[in-house]
Amino acid sequence: MKRASGSFEVSVQPLANAEVSADPLLGRFLLTKKFSGDLDAKARGQMLSAGTPVKGSAGYVAIDQITGVLDGRKGSFVLQHSGSMKRGVPALSVMVVPDSGTGELTGLTGTLSINIVEGKHFYDFLYSIPAS
Repeated sequence: MKRASGSFEVSVQPLANAEVSADPLLGRFLLTKKFSGDLDAKARGQMLSAGTPVKGSAGYVAIDQITGVLDGRKGSFVLQHSGSMKRGVPALSVMVVPDSGTGELTGLTGTLSINIVEGKHFYDFLYSIPAS
């Protein structure tokens, strides 16, 4: 496995959700991201979230399409997020959707972890790309 790390900026924009639910605890959002470091890329995606009446407890799922350069290879791939927080304790899984790699990233597999420090987002990406 190879490792890529760096930072990313994220913008979260609320999207209409009334056709699904009027419950204010259910949300839908547009995600736009800019990755810097070992992954030089942009991303667009959507997130669905569910809050609860219990402070610090929530869940979300998201899909991001990443387009850019990883390890000198150009292409795109899709990340699938599944996250929850139980009374302030987070759990997160982010993985490359199987067979989503395109271009020079065809065959990409891996998992990505996110660390937020003082409001800044950092990533650590463990991945594998078949030899070309």
